[in-house]
Amino acid sequence: MAKSIDPHSLDHLLAQVGRLHHARVHGLLSGTGVFRGQPPVLDALTEQDGQTHNELAAQLHVTPATMSRMVKRMVSARLLVTRRDPADKRVSRVYLTDAARVMRATLQQAFKTSEADTFADFTLEERVLLRRFLMQIRSNLIRVVGEEVLH
Repeated sequence: MAKSIDPHSLDHLLAQVGRLHHARVHGLLSGTGVFRGQPPVLDALTEQDGQTHNELAAQLHVTPATMSRMVKRMVSARLLVTRRDPADKRVSRVYLTDAARVMRATLQQAFKTSEADTFADFTLEERVLLRRFLMQIRSNLIRVVGEEVLH
């Protein structure tokens, strides 16, 4: 019986790279108490603190239910606090804690480390060429899958 996946194909290699990169980032974040999907929330609130759950969900292209679960988890981790909107008590606004502000520097260092590990021994020219290739791959896949998968 023939194998359905060629372990030497570019597609298989790309999938392996994605899994390995995910594992590296997960490992770097493991000691922080922050999970992979949470840094964009911290970034969004750094740009504009006090957003609503719905505003964050729309900005980060996730469902409001997903954002509510993420905010709840981050509140439990003492990274975020929620407060009622003074103008509309039905609305809850999300704010960074001081701990989250301090954590951002740790996260930035983790992502710098990940990038350094991932692209070690690449010349500037190779990085530029790889960027072009990855952008073309992304464009090819967006054409057949759609862009909403990215968000």
